[in-house]
Amino acid sequence: MELVDRRMFINRARELLKSFPVLVLLGPRQCGKTTLVKQSFPGFEYLDLERPSDYQKIDLDPELYITSRTKPCAFDEAQRYPALFPLLRSVVDQRRATNGQFILLGSASYQLREMINESLSGRVAFIDLSPLLLKESTPRKSIETRWLKGGFPDALLTGPDEALNFDWFDFYSRTHIEQDLPALGIDIDPILYRRLWMMCVHFHGAALNMNKMAEALGISPHTVSRYLHILEHTFILRRLPAYHANLKKRLVKSPKLYFRDSGLFHYFSGIHSQEDLLTSPERGPSFEGLVVEEILQRSTLESRGWQAYHIRTSDQKEIDLLLVKGNRVIPIEIKSKLTLSREDKEKVLKVAALLGVQQSYIIYTGKEGFPADKGLEVISISDLINNDLSTLFQL
Repeated sequence: MELVDRRMFINRARELLKSFPVLVLLGPRQCGKTTLVKQSFPGFEYLDLERPSDYQKIDLDPELYITSRTKPCAFDEAQRYPALFPLLRSVVDQRRATNGQFILLGSASYQLREMINESLSGRVAFIDLSPLLLKESTPRKSIETRWLKGGFPDALLTGPDEALNFDWFDFYSRTHIEQDLPALGIDIDPILYRRLWMMCVHFHGAALNMNKMAEALGISPHTVSRYLHILEHTFILRRLPAYHANLKKRLVKSPKLYFRDSGLFHYFSGIHSQEDLLTSPERGPSFEGLVVEEILQRSTLESRGWQAYHIRTSDQKEIDLLLVKGNRVIPIEIKSKLTLSREDKEKVLKVAALLGVQQSYIIYTGKEGFPADKGLEVISISDLINNDLSTLFQL
């Protein structure tokens, strides 16, 4: 895989290793966790607990192995070895004054978090590593290429720019179902799980209705909920909760659902080329998901403490993304258009007035940003990529 500049994540990781004895790096398979650790933290001894030879090194005598290390250690797919966690707690507590002792990598967040909560609570910091962000990939690839092909490095950086790397995503999805989940001890019906995964395309950027999904698949809402939980905690999907406040309008309470990687969404949507994306009815939801993921990932790195929601009233007034911290609310509408209509602007201003917010934003695919109205700023996708969020939204 080609070298990629992941400076934002690396700087955050170094910052946290100065303050915590253990750093946990979570993210989907093939997003670049291993590459980041090996390239950016060469002083760490690295063990891949999926590799039998590495697993055996620690399994022969775990306590001896850990206590005899003269270097800090990184353990990849750490959830594969549950006995590691109480042992790390003991070592960390003995070396209480020493930060930056261990890095744990994993691709199933709920398993790692559960083990950590049992053994290492209060001793760890977390980073969720995404596939390549727009801000990271556009120096090498165009916005259109990154949008189509997604951010997984191998899927983005190989093959022609104007075509989705279909074979890569086909192998990725099959490996997730046939190898990764069984190896994690997660019991699923592979055919049913894939059907539900495909059905999520129809809810991407829309309110989630698990009863409707269950009825269409002929299964219980409980099974739908369980499978969605797996897809969420293996970093495939994201649920964006609905905003709740005492407003004059009744609000929709259902979360919105998103594929976290645009390339994976396009694979399941049958969008395999730039031409497909240009003419697809899924173009709008696809662009919305792309921008939501970009903002939410970068907000954890650039300006922390913000909570994310969507808002929709019972009479169909909506804003795609609200960033909320304390009493501050920042509405952000997302449009896959080169030009905006007066109606587009008025819809945002009406919801902003309902929220009592003085400043709102629209992000669109045009080339230049501009003030659209009093309290309404239009931001181009290029401006989003080239500027810090704190500059654009006064975070």
